[in-house]
Amino acid sequence: MKVVATIEARMTSSRLPGKVLMPLLEKPALERMIERIKHARYIDEIVVATTVNKADNPIVELCDRLGVSCYRGSEEDVLERVLIAARNVKADLICELTGDCPLIDPLIIDNVIIAHRSGSYDHTSNFLNQRTFPIGLDVQVFPTHVLEKVAVLTDDPIDRVHVSYYIYCNPKLFRLNGITANPEVFGPDIRITLDTKEDYEFIQKIFTALHREDSIFYARDIVKFIKKNPELMNINRHIRQKVAAEG
Repeated sequence: MKVVATIEARMTSSRLPGKVLMPLLEKPALERMIERIKHARYIDEIVVATTVNKADNPIVELCDRLGVSCYRGSEEDVLERVLIAARNVKADLICELTGDCPLIDPLIIDNVIIAHRSGSYDHTSNFLNQRTFPIGLDVQVFPTHVLEKVAVLTDDPIDRVHVSYYIYCNPKLFRLNGITANPEVFGPDIRITLDTKEDYEFIQKIFTALHREDSIFYARDIVKFIKKNPELMNINRHIRQKVAAEG
C-alpha cells in the first residue's frame, strides 16, 4: 500500500498572501515542511497540490528544485485537486496535510498512519471530536478510494474546499478513528499554524530556538519550549481560527 503525503499549498491566502514561501532561517516555509515530512517512516512519497494560477509558479519551481512531485489544479475545488494529485502518483493511502503547517511532526504523521492501519477505518485523524494537539499539527489519513467516493457524493462548495470535511462530518457513512495527544504534546490552546503575520512571528521564534540543520525537533520539544516561555503565546493568542464555513 503506497502512502502519499499531499500538501495543499497556494500563494493567494486571504490573510497572509505568499505565506508558504515566507522564509524560516533562509529557507521557504514549504521547504521546511517538506524536510520534516521526509522524516516520517511511513510516507512513501510527497506531492504538492497547488493551483493553475500564475501566482503559484514559484511553488512549482520550488518543487522542481527539491525533486518533489507537484500537481496544478482548481483553486476552488481543492478536493478534486488533491484527488487527482494522489491519483497521479498512484497513492493507495492519502495523508492529507496543508501548507500552513510548517512545524508538522513526522512522529505524529507516523502515529496517525499506524492508528489507521490498526483497523478497517475510512478516515483517521488527530482532531476527531475534541482537539488535544496544538493547532498546526493536524494530520488526516484515508484511502484514495474513499475520497473518490466523496467526490461523487457531494458538490457542496464547503466540502470541495475542505477536501475531507464531508468524511468526518458523516460518521454514519464512514468509519472514523482518532488519536489523542499524550501529555508531552498536549496543547489545544497552542497555535502554531501559519495564517497571519503574528503566526509567522511566533513560528519564527520557535524555529530559531529549536532548529538545527543536522537534526529535527518534534512537537514535544515545541510544547516544552512554549511551557518554559509562556509569554510567547501572547504574540498570536488573539488570532481567531477560521471555521470551515468561512472557506
